[in-house]
Amino acid sequence: MVTLVVNGASHTIDVEDDMPLLWALRDVLNFTGTKYGCGVAACGACTVLVGDQPVRSCSTPVSAVTSPVTTIEGLRNGDALHRVQAAWIEAQAPQCGYCQSGQIMAAVALLNEKPQPSDADIDAAMTNICRCGSYEEIRAAIHIAAAAG
Repeated sequence: MVTLVVNGASHTIDVEDDMPLLWALRDVLNFTGTKYGCGVAACGACTVLVGDQPVRSCSTPVSAVTSPVTTIEGLRNGDALHRVQAAWIEAQAPQCGYCQSGQIMAAVALLNEKPQPSDADIDAAMTNICRCGSYEEIRAAIHIAAAAG
């Protein structure tokens, strides 16, 4: 049995200690906004926050998670979008959209650490891969969210 705090709620689940956090979130707890991309922590589609840190959930065993987890579903405050989600829409950042939940979670972590990031800060922190090449729109969305901060 493993206990995880996800989006503010405690969940005790009967899974193997080495199960990747991604599969516990998606298949056991039904938080399907977190996506599977590569399975080797390279692409970032599976990024969630553990505490305040962006974590590639496909390669993180549930037994290693000791801080609360925030998924894309946990960013909303009632009906209100998180400022990064709203900025993503304003900047028209998503194209196919597949990587966007991981991109947004990485951007939230960046803005928590650096509320007014430079382009160089964004380039250094945003290591997630976007197959559509929306990097300019993603950078613009982060600047919009920073200004709204």
